[in-house]
Amino acid sequence: MNTDYIQIASYASKAPSGHNTQPWKFHIAASTITIIPNLEVALPVVDSDNRELFISLGCAVENLLISASHFGYTAHIIECSRQGITAELTKTEAMIEDALFSQIEKRQTNRSIFNRKKISDEVLKQLQTIRKENSVQFYFAEMGTPFANIITECIMKGNETQMNDTLFKKELLSWMRFNRKQVEATLDGLCYQVFGNPPLPTILARPIVNQFLKPKVQSKSDKKKIETSSHFVVCTTQKNTIEEWVNLGRTLQRFLLNITEMGISYAFLNQPCEVTKLVLTLQEELPINREYPTLIIRIGYANPVPYSPRKKIESLLV
Repeated sequence: MNTDYIQIASYASKAPSGHNTQPWKFHIAASTITIIPNLEVALPVVDSDNRELFISLGCAVENLLISASHFGYTAHIIECSRQGITAELTKTEAMIEDALFSQIEKRQTNRSIFNRKKISDEVLKQLQTIRKENSVQFYFAEMGTPFANIITECIMKGNETQMNDTLFKKELLSWMRFNRKQVEATLDGLCYQVFGNPPLPTILARPIVNQFLKPKVQSKSDKKKIETSSHFVVCTTQKNTIEEWVNLGRTLQRFLLNITEMGISYAFLNQPCEVTKLVLTLQEELPINREYPTLIIRIGYANPVPYSPRKKIESLLV
């Protein structure tokens, strides 16, 4: 098996995913790498149509294309369907390496409280020029503006819906890793370290954490995080299709690698995009041309946090 392709797939696997499920497998052939959705780790409650799963696959695709150039290949997508995304690779001697390659391993979702520093207008203009795939758009809302206040209100309503949903909480708890033994056994999920929590035996941690999974508690935490962030970024698509989800994932990863290079932190607050009635509210009330609000990110500046665990590439090959 081509060792370059294995390394390229390994970098592809360092993409973000909901609950750090890492929902991908890789099939390597003579001139192609296919990223296959791993539906065994799908999130049927919070992501019932697998939208966020396919966005994650799009992020992995972008990592793959960037990494391919680093290893001396041109790469382009030749198939994109519910069965997977296939990239064809061709060896070349005349490649210009993508500057974002060095950011793939540095990128991290930062769920901590930020430091309230505002992103400058100059930097925002740079962010707004990042290339977007077809049917994808990003809208920026400074904290404290009417635009941002509508988003904040919908996040709070999303907490009310989700934290009163027994199945949602059960699914969330199933992906929490409360101690090193759990982390080492799974190499996935929401690790206690990324939340700044101490390790605890599972038998103690589950009931304790369950006590905090309440609308008011979650909303209080989210408000503090929002207040210390600089801007929201609302990511939209046109028709809410698989191809658009993959395109959004590619654009998102490009965006995340760029802000990593700039020293900007980010975290997701997707609650309103996961509750149908709130999606409709965002479409009607936000200045987003009635596009489909697919993801919400908060951005700003913060200290680094521990990295989430990652599966070894050998376990992801088929």
